[in-house]
Amino acid sequence: MIYAKMWCVVKPSVGIPVFIAAVAISSFSVHLALTMNTTWVKNFLNGSAKVALVAPAAADAKGKT
Repeated sequence: MIYAKMWCVVKPSVGIPVFIAAVAISSFSVHLALTMNTTWVKNFLNGSAKVALVAPAAADAKGKT
């Protein structure tokens, strides 16, 4: 373990919950930033995302070669 000596300074009963809380808070803040700063995430989550474009049919592709 790389940080084995860290547990001589910080108790595992304190360090592990603090680490898990830090991961949860950072994950929440990233997801919040994505939701607040993009338009497509809001549309996707609200169910009003645009319909995907459909590729041209095989018959159309043969005529262009």
